[in-house]
Amino acid sequence: MPLYLSEFPLPDEAARASSFDRIAEAIERAGGELIELQVGLDAGLLYAIAEIVDPAQLDRVLRASGVPPRAVVEVRLVGPALDDVKRARGDAAYLVEWDLPNGLTMDEYLARKLAKAPGYARVPETTFLRTYVCVDMTKCLCFYRAPDAAAVLRAREAVDTPVDRLTRIAEAPRHVRA
Repeated sequence: MPLYLSEFPLPDEAARASSFDRIAEAIERAGGELIELQVGLDAGLLYAIAEIVDPAQLDRVLRASGVPPRAVVEVRLVGPALDDVKRARGDAAYLVEWDLPNGLTMDEYLARKLAKAPGYARVPETTFLRTYVCVDMTKCLCFYRAPDAAAVLRAREAVDTPVDRLTRIAEAPRHVRA
């Protein structure tokens, strides 16, 4: 089943738990499975990854639930297997968004990633966990475990890959996960 990224404006602290629940319930009602729901603390966004067949249905159900997404975009998981991501939920501390250059293809992106990945060894305090690449090749979201933002930036420099946005993340409470 395909994966989709939905981004939402981050509600204030008082409304967050309700928003988390409504997003998780909407994904389930649309026939999908919530893979992860991350809070972009610095970006002011919620990032939801769902496995679902009908993204239009997901968009409709989210909007009807009072949590309209900025967009619902198909993504491809790069790195671990999906089952490994499901088991490791909550393991990331930082998210990097990279707006991909015009004309870059998925095959070129994957070849570049494979060639540059050994550079991460030069920054052992940072662990690359996974990437979701938008199938429309507009951007990718890369998740890291690191002691601080500076370590993530050093890791990105080591693999010669830009950073357009960097945010600390916190996982939504476990009770909203499938």
